[in-house]
Amino acid sequence: MMTDVFIGLGSNLKDPAAQLARAVSALANLPETVLVAQSPFYASRPVGPQDQPDFVNGAVWLRTSLPPHQLLDELQNVEQQHGRERLRHWGPRTLDLDILLFGNQVLDDDRLTIPHRELRNRDFALQPLMDLKADLALPDGTAISKLRSQCPDNGLRKLPPADYP
Repeated sequence: MMTDVFIGLGSNLKDPAAQLARAVSALANLPETVLVAQSPFYASRPVGPQDQPDFVNGAVWLRTSLPPHQLLDELQNVEQQHGRERLRHWGPRTLDLDILLFGNQVLDDDRLTIPHRELRNRDFALQPLMDLKADLALPDGTAISKLRSQCPDNGLRKLPPADYP
């Protein structure tokens, strides 16, 4: 059975928009997974330490038959292929891939929290989700559009398509 899954993408190192474009291609080639749609990319200030470049973020809509933890393993493999290093919490990164929503599942264990723990506070994740599916909601029925209207502003700026492959 295929499940609709929404993945957040972020980068602020080594040509971030190109990093995200390559990640979208890698996600389209995951086993037992189909790429449904890709959001526009957005630039925004970093969350956490401000002594780093602005981030470029986006999201993809996938349909997959992979279970959540196996998908997480696949995402972490893609991050590693892009040279991801976890040097400090909320620090700079070549690529960050987060499972934002996994169907209507709710999960909270030592490896994975779905919906993503910080989703409500991140305009750079909520706006791309709205671009992908305007009527998207959390498993509890809360509309993503409502969360977006209540979300703190992080200087979100939509990038023109020419800025990324």
